[in-house]
Amino acid sequence: MNKTEHMMKNVLLTATASVLAIGMSGCSSQDRPPKPKDKSCDDWEWDNDTETWQCDDDTSPHFGYFFWGGSFFASSNALKKSSSYKNYISKGKTGIGSGSKGGFGG
Repeated sequence: MNKTEHMMKNVLLTATASVLAIGMSGCSSQDRPPKPKDKSCDDWEWDNDTETWQCDDDTSPHFGYFFWGGSFFASSNALKKSSSYKNYISKGKTGIGSGSKGGFGG
């Protein structure tokens, strides 16, 4: 391998690592809305599919419900019909792995 090939390989590896790091940074818990402070549920779990909090307290009347924008949703389908949720997802779902077109190879 000549010097140019070696240098290009290093540049490509560095660029790939940078793109992956940037793409994964959107998955951080710092990007999440704060856990709900609702007394009817004592155990909140983050749901990666809907990117919202879900009540995991089996003694709660809201067990299994999703919480978004100050409201409970009994199912992910009900949540996805909310206009504020649609707006939230459309703004947050861009970049690597989002299915959005554009950028490199889009």
